[in-house]
Amino acid sequence: MKRLSILFSVIIFGLSAVLVHAQSVSPTPTSDSSSSSSSYQALQQKISDLQQKVSDLKSQGDTLSSQIDTMDSQIQLTQDRIDATQQQIMSITMDIDSASKRMDNLEGSLTNVTKVLLSHIVATYQAGSASDMQVLMSSSDISDLITKANYLRFVQQHDRQLLYDTQQARDDYANQKAILENQKKQVIALNTQLQQYTQDLDSQKQAKQNLLSQTQGDEQTYESLLAQAKAELAGFGNFTSGAGGASLLSGQTSCDGWGCYYNQRDSQWGGLLINGQSGYSMAGYGCLITSIAMVLSHMGHTGISPADIATSGGNNFAVGTAMLAKSISVKGVSLTRVSTSLDSALSSGPVIVGIYAYGGTHFVVITSGSGGNYTMYDPYIANGKGISFTDHYSLSSIFEEDQVQIN
Repeated sequence: MKRLSILFSVIIFGLSAVLVHAQSVSPTPTSDSSSSSSSYQALQQKISDLQQKVSDLKSQGDTLSSQIDTMDSQIQLTQDRIDATQQQIMSITMDIDSASKRMDNLEGSLTNVTKVLLSHIVATYQAGSASDMQVLMSSSDISDLITKANYLRFVQQHDRQLLYDTQQARDDYANQKAILENQKKQVIALNTQLQQYTQDLDSQKQAKQNLLSQTQGDEQTYESLLAQAKAELAGFGNFTSGAGGASLLSGQTSCDGWGCYYNQRDSQWGGLLINGQSGYSMAGYGCLITSIAMVLSHMGHTGISPADIATSGGNNFAVGTAMLAKSISVKGVSLTRVSTSLDSALSSGPVIVGIYAYGGTHFVVITSGSGGNYTMYDPYIANGKGISFTDHYSLSSIFEEDQVQIN
């Protein structure tokens, strides 16, 4: 009877540990989390409305006022995305704090339940095991027999419950740990996204300022610049169409002591939209961008690819189009195309020349030569590195001669 009393004491302690465990795994919702969720949902609805507004504005036509309205809406959209992301980070950070506290509680519960289980094992060892016959023989009367039988049955039930709760505590702890790690990863991803949205916002504000600067806020000036940019782009498209199309190529990039040869149709970037403008791919319209990238590589800036220039931001393009401006800034390098004279300029470096060909316009890089005998890097012709200019184009087709200057 004394041994059974030992076990009974252990059981009472075990039940209290089970109760602690049950209380520790039930998080209590707070009014702050409910309010945060409501605010986040409102921001998401605002973002959705602004996305639709931006889409509608883009279809209203090419006017300065519509461009400004689109930019303003895009800027507000990005700002709202920043706010929503910051709210997500704050909410998840609060969840991480709560999860950490729950893990501490679960760890305590697991420790308590494990102690009870170990104590029970020790108590059981000390008390020994009794067969039904031993219980019967040691009972003084029928009442004593019933009491002992009830104790034994209670111990067996408690054993099963104790083992279950020990395993449950372990499972809960493991689940909370996995949730905590996942939340930490979410915060890292959201911080990266927040950084990108912030960069986008700065770029969008700069693009708007650049548009206002280019046009001086004047509708007629905007329309004139837009018409000029579209005409230049149409010339690129006509050349590509007349020369054989904008099919993609592979294995075109080649670098040596001079620098790098790039091809606008290279599969690395040929399908990329210039400045995000629909219908203006690098393969079809990227001759000038690719030519500038090749000259920059010759000047030591091999880390700037045609793709980097094509995605460098709206402030590098004429009035929000796919036409590159004369002065641009890419990855911390500011440069300007300056008009020059071909033969005199070649002694100091390569010259980018514009030509009329195949019913359109095209840009290539003249790397060396004089008196009409020139070697070029052509960004359109497959493997067009170090080939003769006059084997493909006439000297009279040249309409522009530029050299790149780093500002």
